[in-house]
Amino acid sequence: MLSLPCQRRPELFFETYGRALDLAKELCADCPIRRECLSAALERGEPHGVWSGQILIDGAIVAVKRGPGRPRRAA
Repeated sequence: MLSLPCQRRPELFFETYGRALDLAKELCADCPIRRECLSAALERGEPHGVWSGQILIDGAIVAVKRGPGRPRRAA
């Protein structure tokens, strides 16, 4: 059986923001099922988390996940 990073520390892959998300993305780098992971997560429309080194929100890949707090003001 494969030893996958997300099985060893699953809480990292569902953190809200910060360094934990960066660490989860780094741990995905050498994962042997990386391609299948992202494909399956997108197909399921995963609501959040790090999948295959990508951050997903509402079933879509986002570059950066904003932390909690007030939204930015409109320009």
